[in-house]
Amino acid sequence: MTTIHGEAAARFSGVRAAFAENFTERGDTGAALCVYVDGEPVVDLWGGLADPAADRAWERDTLQLVYSATKGAVATAAHMLAERGALDLDAPVADYWPEFAANGKGRIPVRWLLSHRAGLVTLDEPLPLADALAWTPMAEALAAQKPQWTPGTAHGYHGRTFGWLVGEVVRRVSGRTPGRFFAEEIAAPLGGLDFFIGLPPAERARVSVMSYPEPQVDLASLPPESLPAEIRDAVALWKDPQSLANRAYAVTDPAAVDFGSPEVQAAEIPSSNGIGTARALARMYAALIGEVDGVRLLSPETVAAATVEQSAGPDLVMGLPSRFGSGFMLPTLLSPLTGPAAFGHAGRGGSLAFADPGRRLAFGYVMNTIVEGADDRRAATLVNAVRAALA
Repeated sequence: MTTIHGEAAARFSGVRAAFAENFTERGDTGAALCVYVDGEPVVDLWGGLADPAADRAWERDTLQLVYSATKGAVATAAHMLAERGALDLDAPVADYWPEFAANGKGRIPVRWLLSHRAGLVTLDEPLPLADALAWTPMAEALAAQKPQWTPGTAHGYHGRTFGWLVGEVVRRVSGRTPGRFFAEEIAAPLGGLDFFIGLPPAERARVSVMSYPEPQVDLASLPPESLPAEIRDAVALWKDPQSLANRAYAVTDPAAVDFGSPEVQAAEIPSSNGIGTARALARMYAALIGEVDGVRLLSPETVAAATVEQSAGPDLVMGLPSRFGSGFMLPTLLSPLTGPAAFGHAGRGGSLAFADPGRRLAFGYVMNTIVEGADDRRAATLVNAVRAALA
């Protein structure tokens, strides 16, 4: 049995039980969960192993790579600049980043970067990984790149490029990289959030080790007619090496990126390499929808505008329906979160962070065992337990 550490208010005892069951029934190795209600933590739990090979326990301050849950932090930075009047989300990107106008992109508004409508999901010529980690060569390559579809006519998940695209706008407007902006304008005011886009070397010893078990069923190996109709197109995309689904994650050479390496963790890849705690993510989202120790990051009006649906329906990259506001994922039938007003972002293989203004709720869950696709019910189980507690 995995020992569960931390606290949960009596009302949320079912959430604690669900968190424990994720270890015994749903494959968690090391994980943490935090829930805020009305600006106060009501659940703060952790357990398991941060490094199974070394038998290193998951501690209260263990840091975890969260992949695309990082996108919510970068979107927050953009909306803070917009609220201050420094950035107009409906103005052309080229107003702030003149080189971006190349190849017919002069009229693309910033909002289309946030809502995955710009068509810049990949590069015709992938960059050496070292260039991508250096930032400027990747920004230059994206500025020169031709879109993969007519911008604004469709949407497709910018899995890797989102961070560099939105991050370069943040850098041009604020004069700071997105990692530095987050540290100074979001983390510091909230008491020094344990979340980093670009990990300081001194923090590396706290980072957990990721594990990537083989999926129980390799869907790509099955005959298409044996798959549910709603996922056949998505599986077909992943089987095609030239599809946008694969090319979106092949913007570097080599395409496979070791997100556990010191070089990658120390760089800024604002779509994918945020490292922090569940507590930090929940606290950030709580400060988006209300005050946390006297700090509120965005006004209610800005949050409402940020979460207006911008993209919905078939996703040209993922091959499945998706919904986005301006930088945040919105609830879907497959991922309803805690209600229709919720917004946030998931990360590869299980991590999830979001807020629900109607319920005055913020949620953060991180883990170090990747489970892909429909096999993974860990975050959904926790969300359902939170919903039951609130009901």
